[in-house]
Amino acid sequence: MKHLFVSFTAFFLFASFISADASKVNSSAIINTWTWEKSVGGTNNPYLATPKTIGFTKKVIFTHNGRVITYKNNVEIRNSAYEIEKGIGYSDHTEHDLITFEGKTYVIEKLDNQNLTIVSNNQDGSRTIFKR
Repeated sequence: MKHLFVSFTAFFLFASFISADASKVNSSAIINTWTWEKSVGGTNNPYLATPKTIGFTKKVIFTHNGRVITYKNNVEIRNSAYEIEKGIGYSDHTEHDLITFEGKTYVIEKLDNQNLTIVSNNQDGSRTIFKR
């Protein structure tokens, strides 16, 4: 009986570790240099901004150690922490991968080896598109 209790306890401890790891977002896909292509305003504030229309270039580098470095015209302007987690999107109230940096939270709408699209997780819902 004692052996069964120990086995049962060990199983639940192991199962809890597995489920905790499975719920974490794989943040390694975002680690790279991303160049800003354009930003599109939400429904309440429609606009289109590009490097040409706004007059500057922008890039962000997400690092392995949880930092995001922001450059404007190839000059570093910010170096801050970022965090990726699961959360609820403002616009559709469903679960998404969220990224928080520079004081704002975004829904990761698209992330592949060439594209990163993030949407402000607020009423505005503006969309920012980056390319590798």
